[in-house]
Amino acid sequence: MLAATDLSQARIGQISINVHDLERAVAFYKEKLNLKHLFTVPKMGFFDCGGIRLMLAVPESPEFDHPSSVLYFSVGDIQAVFTNLSGRGVRFEGPPHLIAKMDTYDLWMAFFRDSENNLLSLMSNVAR
Repeated sequence: MLAATDLSQARIGQISINVHDLERAVAFYKEKLNLKHLFTVPKMGFFDCGGIRLMLAVPESPEFDHPSSVLYFSVGDIQAVFTNLSGRGVRFEGPPHLIAKMDTYDLWMAFFRDSENNLLSLMSNVAR
């Protein structure tokens, strides 16, 4: 089998999220979201999120200081995760809500903010 020479077989290995207060952000992802903390080095903290490494990083210069992309955490029971995270002090924009009715499932989402005001989301494919 030939090795891929493009990204068609690649998987996401790491995602970076900008933070301004690394200690506060590491505590949020560790204590509120309960992600597995891998390690912290100056200006960066790393977590495992279902096999994808999540890097929290203080921007190196103003050109890199911008809000992150929205990360969508796929969960089985969105209501239970919403209740659990809300109980830990996670600030949601609103309760889980229906986004789209698909053929065999309904897509639900609930958006929330991390300690650095980055927008994140829970998403769940709820069987009919």
